[in-house]
Amino acid sequence: YAVPEEASRVSGRSPCSCAGRLHTSTSSAVGATMSTGFVAIAVVPVVCSVAAAVFNMVPVTVPMVLILLVALGSALWMLFQRAVYFLGEEEQLLIEGWLERRAQNGPGVAVVNPFTHRGATIRKAETLSATEYVKLCNSKDGSERIEKGPQLLFLGPYDKLVAKSPAVCLNNTQFVIITNQLSGERSVLRGPCMWFPGPHDEARTGEAVSMSRTEYIFVEDRLTGERKTVRGPCVWFPEPFESASKKFNAIVLQEDEYVRLKDKTSGKRWVQKGKAQVFLEPTWELEANTEKPLKAWSLKAYEYVRLLDSVTGKISVHRGERVVFPGPDESLLDGAVLSAIDLKVHEYCKILDQATGDVRVESGRAGGSQVFLGPNERILDGGKRKAVEVDENHAVLVRDKATGQLRLVKEKQLFVPGPTETIEEVRELIRLADHEAMILRGKDGDFQYFYGSDEKRSPGQERSFFLEPYDEIVKLCWSKGRRRESRNLFIERFDCRPQFMSFEFNCRTSDNVELILEGTFFWEVVDLPAMVKSTGDTSGDLCNHARSQFIRHVARVTLKQFMDESHAIAKKVWEEDTEFYKSRGVRIHSLEVTRYQCADPRTSAILEQIIQETTNRMNRLSQAESENEVSLFRMQGQIEQERMNGDLLKIQHEHSTEEAKVAGQSESARIAAFMQGLGDSVPKIEDRVTMWQGLRETGGARPVS
Repeated sequence: YAVPEEASRVSGRSPCSCAGRLHTSTSSAVGATMSTGFVAIAVVPVVCSVAAAVFNMVPVTVPMVLILLVALGSALWMLFQRAVYFLGEEEQLLIEGWLERRAQNGPGVAVVNPFTHRGATIRKAETLSATEYVKLCNSKDGSERIEKGPQLLFLGPYDKLVAKSPAVCLNNTQFVIITNQLSGERSVLRGPCMWFPGPHDEARTGEAVSMSRTEYIFVEDRLTGERKTVRGPCVWFPEPFESASKKFNAIVLQEDEYVRLKDKTSGKRWVQKGKAQVFLEPTWELEANTEKPLKAWSLKAYEYVRLLDSVTGKISVHRGERVVFPGPDESLLDGAVLSAIDLKVHEYCKILDQATGDVRVESGRAGGSQVFLGPNERILDGGKRKAVEVDENHAVLVRDKATGQLRLVKEKQLFVPGPTETIEEVRELIRLADHEAMILRGKDGDFQYFYGSDEKRSPGQERSFFLEPYDEIVKLCWSKGRRRESRNLFIERFDCRPQFMSFEFNCRTSDNVELILEGTFFWEVVDLPAMVKSTGDTSGDLCNHARSQFIRHVARVTLKQFMDESHAIAKKVWEEDTEFYKSRGVRIHSLEVTRYQCADPRTSAILEQIIQETTNRMNRLSQAESENEVSLFRMQGQIEQERMNGDLLKIQHEHSTEEAKVAGQSESARIAAFMQGLGDSVPKIEDRVTMWQGLRETGGARPVS
């Protein structure tokens, strides 16, 4: 068989070896093909001979001979195939004898006795690289072995390939745990290396644990049960029976941090303070509430903490300035850092010692002071309070809890109560104006009346005063509203000046017209003891009494009479029964009806029409009076004008007379001047008169004169 050069170049072997390999590897297929060809070649002449004999072309013996020759050739060919095998370099002939097996490795031609074996098979040899191995099992004795590469491995007659696997390649951080399944022994092989297992080895590879400076792991020996801590920096490889936990980070504590630790084997508890790195041991654990580092308490000068030891119950106090770390069993008593109580000069606080029950009072000093609570102390009354400034206008009502007595402190001071004293009330000085009055009830129940007016005040009674410890101000509850329907007006200072009070109520006339009356009282409180003695609702009594009087009087008159005499009826109401008002300590100055209307809308409409008509009539009368007044004023103006015209004519006549008189005097003066001027030249008076008359007629007299 010729092998192409391209195939030899691709395979990397010589053409001869390739040809041998190709021949031996396909010997069975080639033999089958050649047998088929030989049968075909033999069958063709047999068929031709039979056909020729059938058609009498040749004698019958010729086909029979041909058939015998063909059968003999076929038998020889089959014996050749069982006896001769062509083996390549990577092939092996496995011969199954009648009693045993044997193998013949290639390359070459194997010739076997076809009658001494049951069969023969050609199988491939196993090519192993430097990183491969195979596991073989001897089917005769059951033994197993490992064959490592690199090699071309021919199996033995009884060898069976169990597995072909690559070797385990370990780097610097890898390891393999080897378990011998026969003996149970374990060993650990670290890298870097190439590991080939034994026939009974079972392997489990793993990565070594690489830890930094702040990391650690727990390692447990499963044979002894012991546990230990392995800290970094390192690369940890396990022993055969060791297992590791996951990596943990060390707890890094600053100077003001701490953690609470507990040893589970001994029950010991302690506090690890910073500055440090904490690597936990296998039997240690962090307390549940300190999984992260806790901050210590950095206290300022005015801060402090109280720590409670849950085992002994002891309370310790730590003041600043410092950093406080608690003990293993200590916790904050108050839940937070406390600030000292800063007391100014006008402040104080009460502190109770719960161990002894004693109460002390701390007050501020000039410049201020700070109070730190003791282990068993707590603040009373909600903390610090301001002292009370007792002066002219303020006093303090104090109760002594030890005796239960009340006292009123009036002395001027900055009052701070004692340990058993409480401030009940800060009372202001009561000042009464001239028109004001007040009623006080003493501890015996008697009334005291205080007035601002000097005329009403008793001798020795002060106008301004403080309410004494067991005294109280008497408040009267009066009715309010125009109809006095609600009684919730509390009066404690009484105004003694005259004042107005409005009212409203319904009444009915004799002609059965229901009216709503509105009016006002102008009244005054004149006798306060009599008022308190006779009634507790002065305004309600006044309005109710006036209503009953109005109902009685209005029921006697018709609507028209009421409209005409409403003011007289109102005056009669309060003048008829002055004793009622006097018995209640009040004086009524006036009572007026300011407005009324019908309760029935229809009657109200009719009344509105009457009122409108009356108003129109009054308007017309006013208009007529106005017109008459205008006419009278116009006539008076005309008379005055005529009188003034007469006076004007008289004055004009007098003026005309005076003008004529002045003109005559002027004329006579001119004539006299003319006559005197011509006295020398015209001696005769007649001639001078004639000349004057002539000049006068010609108009030359004035210039000449």
